[in-house]
Amino acid sequence: MAQYDVVIIGGGPGGYNAATRAGQLGLKTAIVEGRGKLGGTCLNVGCMPSKALLHASEYYEAAAGGEFAKLGIEVKPKLNLDQMMAQKAESVEALTKGVEFIMKKNKVEYVKGWGRIDGPGKVVVKAEDGSERVLETKNIVIATGSEPTPLPGVTIDNAGRIVDSTGALSLPTVPKSLIVVGAGVIGLELGSVWRRLGAEVTVVEYLDRIVPGTDTEVATAFQKILTKQGFKFKLGAKVTGAADKGKQAELTLEPVAGGPAETLQADYVLVAIGRRPFTQGLGLETVGITPDKRGIVANDHYKTGVDGIWVIGDVTSGPMLAHKAEDEAVACIELIAGKAGHVNYDIIPGVIYTKPEVATVGKTEDELKAAGVAYKVGKFPFLANSRAKINHETDGFVKVLADAKTDRILGAHAVGPNVGDMIAEICVAMEFGGSSEDVARTCHPHPTRSEALRQAAMGVEGWTMQA
Repeated sequence: MAQYDVVIIGGGPGGYNAATRAGQLGLKTAIVEGRGKLGGTCLNVGCMPSKALLHASEYYEAAAGGEFAKLGIEVKPKLNLDQMMAQKAESVEALTKGVEFIMKKNKVEYVKGWGRIDGPGKVVVKAEDGSERVLETKNIVIATGSEPTPLPGVTIDNAGRIVDSTGALSLPTVPKSLIVVGAGVIGLELGSVWRRLGAEVTVVEYLDRIVPGTDTEVATAFQKILTKQGFKFKLGAKVTGAADKGKQAELTLEPVAGGPAETLQADYVLVAIGRRPFTQGLGLETVGITPDKRGIVANDHYKTGVDGIWVIGDVTSGPMLAHKAEDEAVACIELIAGKAGHVNYDIIPGVIYTKPEVATVGKTEDELKAAGVAYKVGKFPFLANSRAKINHETDGFVKVLADAKTDRILGAHAVGPNVGDMIAEICVAMEFGGSSEDVARTCHPHPTRSEALRQAAMGVEGWTMQA
């Protein structure tokens, strides 16, 4: 039996970043992954392949939908879905091989197979051929991530007409119609891909709004933009059943507030109501760890309460985001190594990679009002931003929230072009305790979309210059 300082179960962004940091700090480390490829859901069937399809479908729509023609570029595009899927797969393969290289570079042993805890300090790895290997270790890091949340009463078969996010990444043809159950990040991103390629997309959501948890003003503007693009929304609707009818799927729903039931038909139904922690077969019971009713393994500074067993990423509390898992990975390993590890959970950005993008960090207006915090608001529309206007991408706005007394930035929320990149500036400002004036008085390059963020910061004190 091998002796390690750290064994990490799960090869996603949390797991492989934990392994990298452990290797950098000189810890003898193994990473266990049963998928056959490192990268977890994010690289293999999540963030990366979806971005590959979002990118390709944006170009297709620009060429087919008249945007190119408006710019004086006349083309007649033909969709080659097989090639679009092939380039997605090539990109994913390159990224997973890149993670393997990083493991080798940092002297991390990559153990292929499904890992389970077998008492304190022991991880049993079951290989594809059924053989088992026992790893002895001083520390175990649980980084097993999450899986799509099932919808009660609905059978998901990614080979049929009812799919989850994994199935929606690899549909064999462009559907004429697609129903998305869930108006969250995953559903709207994948719905955007297939809408751009020609599908009629209807989004069914239990709540009376889309993208719950985001700033209400931003969500309302975002829904209007998506509606203008062709999305149809049925909000406040409860799904009561779904059936695969062979050539079509059938979805039944009823208003949450009460009323007559309705039946919808489409080529495919995508169930995207969120994700849940993955702990199946992990052997938590062998060390006395019991997840809560949501499946979450609790932590106190990444400690599970059992000596030598740690937890990070989607399988524990907090937002299910790759970059949150990465930060926790570094903090956890640094604590194991006797260093100071810390994550600022008030400054974890979120991005929806539609067109336009949505980006958010810090407190929303809803949260500040509920907490009774006095704050000021600065807003700036992309319609008044020179670069956005030249590029014909004027939908949306940026909003900066700052403390009414101290001017310290409390949050920023945006819908518009490339706001996913722009939000990082606010993250840095907030990490340093910056004020709206700090951003407003920082020189930004012209003409760029980032000037909209600066103008919004100016607006907190009422001196917006360009609108």
